[in-house]
Amino acid sequence: MNKLLNRDNIFFTVADGRTPMNNAVMPMQFEKNVPNVFPLTAARSMYEPFNRLKFGQFASYYDQMRAGVRYFVGEKHKKAICAMYQDSDFGRDVMAGAEDQLKAMNVALAASTAHKPTDTDFNGPIAKLRDANCDLILLGTIVRDTNIILSTVRKIGWNVDLMGQSASYDTSIATAPGRAAEGFYSMTPGLYAYPDDPRPAVRAFAQKYKAATGRDPNFLGETGWTTGQLVLLALERAGRDLTVDSLIKGIESIQDFRDIFGGPPLSFGPNQHHGSAASFLAVVHDGR
Repeated sequence: MNKLLNRDNIFFTVADGRTPMNNAVMPMQFEKNVPNVFPLTAARSMYEPFNRLKFGQFASYYDQMRAGVRYFVGEKHKKAICAMYQDSDFGRDVMAGAEDQLKAMNVALAASTAHKPTDTDFNGPIAKLRDANCDLILLGTIVRDTNIILSTVRKIGWNVDLMGQSASYDTSIATAPGRAAEGFYSMTPGLYAYPDDPRPAVRAFAQKYKAATGRDPNFLGETGWTTGQLVLLALERAGRDLTVDSLIKGIESIQDFRDIFGGPPLSFGPNQHHGSAASFLAVVHDGR
C-alpha cells in the first residue's frame, strides 16, 4: 500500500482483502485522500465510524451472527451455545455479534475457544466444547480452519450443529472430502449461484467467466462481479471530470442496486456508506 499510494499515485482501492489488512492501511489511504471502496471483508470497521472515504458493501459479520443466533435460539431452541474463533480483528468482530445477541436473549455462552489463524490442531478445543455439552458451535473462522474443525468434529462422531458466517460460505468447504461439511450452516450477505443455475443472466456470466479464466466462478468470483458493477455505475454517475468528490457522490447516488445472483438490494447515501444489513442462512446439502 505504501508503494501504491506514494509511487503509483492510485486514485482509490476496491475489493481489498481481509479485515486486519484494511484496518492497517486505511489511515494511510485517508491521509492521501484515497477512498477505500467495497473491501472484501464484512467487518464493521469498513464503514464505522463514518468516514466520507470508506464504503462497505456487505452486511457485517456482527449483523450476520446476531441474525443467526436469533434464529437458532428462538426458532431451533438451542440452549448450550459455544464458539470457536480466530484471535484476530476478524474473529473478535464475529464474537461481538454472537455475544451481544446472546446477551439480548438472556442466554449465557456455554464455552468458547480462541486460536491463531495458523493453528491446525483442534482436538483439544473441540474436546473442551464437547465436555460443555454444546448443541450449537458458532465459528469465527475462514476456510482452512473451518474445514479442519468440521473434519475433526465428524471424526469423533459428534453430531452437533455448527454455524459460520460469510468467510466460511465457500464451495471449497461444501465440497470437502468425506462430506465433512454436510449440514454445516453459514450466514452470508450474498448468495452464490452455481453455473447450472436456470437464470439466463447467471449462466451467461458463468460461461464468460470460465472462458476467461478456465474455471467456474466461486462465491468470491461472483462477489467481484457485483463489486465491479457497483463501481462502474458509480464512475458513470461521477462523469468524465472525475474527482474524489464526484466519485463519492456517484456511490452515494446508488439506490436499490441488485445483482444477478439474488443478493439483497444495496443502497447508499450522504450519511449511509453501508450497502446492506441483510443476510441469509445457508446450509450444505449434497456438497452444495
